Amino acid sequence: MTPSFEALQKQLKKLPGVGYRSSERMAIHLLLEKPESSLALVAALESALDRVSSCPVCGNICESEQCVICENTRRSESGQVCVVEHVSDLLSLEKSGAYNGAYHVLHGKLSPINGVGPDELNFDSLMKRIKSNSISELILALPNDIEGEATCHYLIDLLDAFPVSVSRIGFGLPSGGSVLYADAVTLQSALSARQKF
Repeated sequence: MTPSFEALQKQLKKLPGVGYRSSERMAIHLLLEKPESSLALVAALESALDRVSSCPVCGNICESEQCVICENTRRSESGQVCVVEHVSDLLSLEKSGAYNGAYHVLHGKLSPINGVGPDELNFDSLMKRIKSNSISELILALPNDIEGEATCHYLIDLLDAFPVSVSRIGFGLPSGGSVLYADAVTLQSALSARQKF
């Protein structure tokens, strides 16, 4: 291994979901197998760094003053805002077509152990939206784990003085899933979120 190769591999390994072997394959691909694709990747990355920013209203990615969802008045007029942890969660919900309201991206969840407190998350712009009376319902689509629960409770405490209804997405067995293979937390969530036929 050369120092430059190792430096590239080390940076690639820092990407989410990329381990040692994947970063090694990527580095070999970019440097030796398809070096012409490296230039296109660098150009796309430079362009995105120059143009893409965080929407000041909701925290989504945007290339103008607001993201395309916030610019769509039909979506914001519903008064519903779905609160998600990351932009990738927003993109998943958009691809599903199951939700047509507005969003708010926190860019993480509360985790005192990891040094993530309220000041590190996108709560300020959410509170501005709530104080402007443009939100009637918050739908919390945060993870079903300890940090996600803590973040939900923190939000509920923040909203205590405001006339905003708060709901949480259901958790439980995935479509086509079996009780046999579900863990205890999933089964508990599925039972507590049960609905009548």
